[in-house]
Amino acid sequence: MPRSIFKLLQASLFLSAPVLWAQPNADSFPQPPSIKGLQVQMTDDAVALGIHHAGLNINITALIDLKSKPGNPTRTVDGQTFSFNEHYLKALDSQIKPLSDKGIMVYAIVLSYPSKKPEIDEIALHPDARDDYKYSIAAFNVKTPTGRAWLRAVTELMAERWSGNHPEHGRIWGWIVGNEVNSHWLWYNLGRKPLSETVTEYAKAFRIVHESVRKASLHARLYIPFDHHWADSMNGISAEEATPGRDFMDNFAKQIRESGDLDWNVAAHPYPEDLGNPRAWADKTIKSDDNTNKVTFKNLEVLSHHLHQPELLWQGKPRRIILSEQGFHTLLKPEGESLQAAAYAYAWEKCRRLPLIDAFIYHRHVDHAKEGGLRLGLWRNAPNSISEPHSKKQIWELFRLAGTPEWDVEAAKLLPVTGLKSWAELKGDESP
Repeated sequence: MPRSIFKLLQASLFLSAPVLWAQPNADSFPQPPSIKGLQVQMTDDAVALGIHHAGLNINITALIDLKSKPGNPTRTVDGQTFSFNEHYLKALDSQIKPLSDKGIMVYAIVLSYPSKKPEIDEIALHPDARDDYKYSIAAFNVKTPTGRAWLRAVTELMAERWSGNHPEHGRIWGWIVGNEVNSHWLWYNLGRKPLSETVTEYAKAFRIVHESVRKASLHARLYIPFDHHWADSMNGISAEEATPGRDFMDNFAKQIRESGDLDWNVAAHPYPEDLGNPRAWADKTIKSDDNTNKVTFKNLEVLSHHLHQPELLWQGKPRRIILSEQGFHTLLKPEGESLQAAAYAYAWEKCRRLPLIDAFIYHRHVDHAKEGGLRLGLWRNAPNSISEPHSKKQIWELFRLAGTPEWDVEAAKLLPVTGLKSWAELKGDESP
């Protein structure tokens, strides 16, 4: 073959398959001005609120295209070619890009929802996920070769698309792998399993996602999500249905080290002990040591302390923390909105005293009618709607002021609601 034709062929291959030839993005992980974040429903309102972090759900089963529709992107892994739903990818672009273009750090919460299509669920959902309960989120399928190949293909595609190498799509800086993985019966359905097997299956999925992200970005961060149960698991749930978050973390760290350590981080959900009671300062059952039943905002320093253990360090430093899902219920009482606002002020002040926390991503933007009666939003939802925004609550303006020079004055007004005389009474400093 003449050299000139060979060079043309090389150029043609490069142009037609940029993902295969692209170098990983080497941009350093940003340091935003504050930890203020939100699981965003309304982009313009989120920008007006001055957020620096945004959480967005990505449902990977919605990306599967079994019909290989012409024009949809494909990826081949282990000899299998997978096709992806470009329409959904573009819909995600329309959420991600307006936020990242404003300098807001976007965190993808990567989830595997049942699609109600058996041929798709067989590929994407873990085959041990229980089928006797209408669960909302399944574990990733790492049990079958096709499941592992699919997970690698879809995460490589997403990681490259939103790595920063393709600004037309927007950028994702954080990848939260699954949801509350220590609750593997309710919120990360893996079926009934003992702790070690639960961790093993999740660690397989995490390593696949980590490898995919590192191919596209050298410094994007990956996170393991936990609920607020710590040394105990959920009441009324067996040891094969949920595990203490502390034990899951420690076992995960051990298994990952044995197979080659990775730079994992923590995405915690420190809801109050009673999700229906916004008084975060009044939790009664928790303690301030590592044997506490739960980690909530009242004893959030417990998580920071734990991450300083030598066997949990990464390159000599503790893993980083984001708070990726937590909110405060609005009681239907005259003082309901003041209590919600005071809880946010309390939580914000607590976070300010824990330097390992990089983001406090509030949940929800708007009250949701199908969230078990909880009204966590910054906005009320419209009557007879699920989550259509209707009107702002008291917390909205307080949230807007978080991280600004006006914060201290406004937050101090809520001290009497909490019973504290000063925010200085809060425990902080994560050093053990």
